Amino acid sequence: MSTLTQAQPGTAVPARLLSVPLAATFGVEFASLTSFFLLLSVLPMLAAAAGGGSSGAGLITGSLLLGTVAAEAAAAAAISRFGYRIVLAAGAVLLGGPALAMLAPEPQAVMISVSLVRGSGFGLSGVATGALTATLLPPGRRGEGLGLLGIVSGIPAVVALPAGIWLAGHHQAAAAAAMAAAAGLLPLAVIRWLPGGRQARHTARARPMRSARSSATMPGVALRLPLIFAAATIAAGVLDSFLPLAKGIPANLSSAALLVQAVTATLSRWQAGKRGDRYGHARLLIPALTVAALGLAAMMMLGSPVMIFAAMVLFGAGFGVIENATFALLLEQLPEAKASALWNLSYDAGYGAGPAVFGLICVRTGYPAAFALAGALILATVPAALRERNTVASAARPVRRPGTPEASTKAGPSASKPKTPEMTRTFGRPNTY
Repeated sequence: MSTLTQAQPGTAVPARLLSVPLAATFGVEFASLTSFFLLLSVLPMLAAAAGGGSSGAGLITGSLLLGTVAAEAAAAAAISRFGYRIVLAAGAVLLGGPALAMLAPEPQAVMISVSLVRGSGFGLSGVATGALTATLLPPGRRGEGLGLLGIVSGIPAVVALPAGIWLAGHHQAAAAAAMAAAAGLLPLAVIRWLPGGRQARHTARARPMRSARSSATMPGVALRLPLIFAAATIAAGVLDSFLPLAKGIPANLSSAALLVQAVTATLSRWQAGKRGDRYGHARLLIPALTVAALGLAAMMMLGSPVMIFAAMVLFGAGFGVIENATFALLLEQLPEAKASALWNLSYDAGYGAGPAVFGLICVRTGYPAAFALAGALILATVPAALRERNTVASAARPVRRPGTPEASTKAGPSASKPKTPEMTRTFGRPNTY
């Protein structure tokens, strides 16, 4: 919507957020996730119906996760060698092409192979879209842009996953496979609007230096953020896997609760990006970890539907902030492709390992105690988050040069910080996208 209101003299209009390449990247992310979620539950359902039982369904999911993690581990090197266009094209072919094999009933071995190949395509697409998004965002609005990417990636989980289950439940698995194939291959139509490898690397070189600590980042420091995020994704995997199985919780209640959690996480991730750009992403970690842990602690009272929904709101709010803050902070320390690869690996490894480990614990402790234990795991990362916040604060502290007078402290903390265009508040201007 246009407006005639002009910015006041001396104020700076923030850098434009959206562009044609960024919109195309968002489209690739949306299409890839739609293809992924359409068959995420359908293939295990088909394997179980074909006589494979729960073990057959587990093999399908395990092969999908194996292909995803393996591709994510190799994605950064592939992007560096071949560029974004080729990696995203390969991801689209590997994700969408094998879905065509499911248009007719297939034996379990074929479904396992399809899942493995589709997982590799999904891993390549996820890392490449995350890294490319980061290179296309203006530095002062990077967190906000990552939040918008969270909204784009959150919609397929809410829509495509239940749509695939509904189609399979009504004997329309072939229709789900056709839709997954079309969505997976759709990114090939917009590849030409994406920057190639050389152009993307030039864009990255043209950016200001990430931070004072980025050039001296130690391997242990770079792993601190993935470990924090992995703890949160472990808890998310536990909730998504075991809440529908908890005794006394109807299927409709668990589905509604998980939907509330997904929507809350998507919205909080978007808001976290905007707040992080203004106040710093590291300052959001400890409150977010605390809120997420409180949500899991509230799951001790599974007998109350009100407490279940309150727990989902709390955990979703904390999880969304953790998602955005850890990604934004990784991008301050590492090249975009490496940061995206680490973040995606933390997500999928934690999400897959959590249910596998906590499934053994639930047998002895019961579901409420297992949920609380997942919350304790999140709280265990608070010291790492505190170190991250202190490290960022130390890097941002101005260095006093010999022979220069010390800045006066009477003017407050803002006196030592130069006014950048991103920090200048503009009154009476439209929100520039």
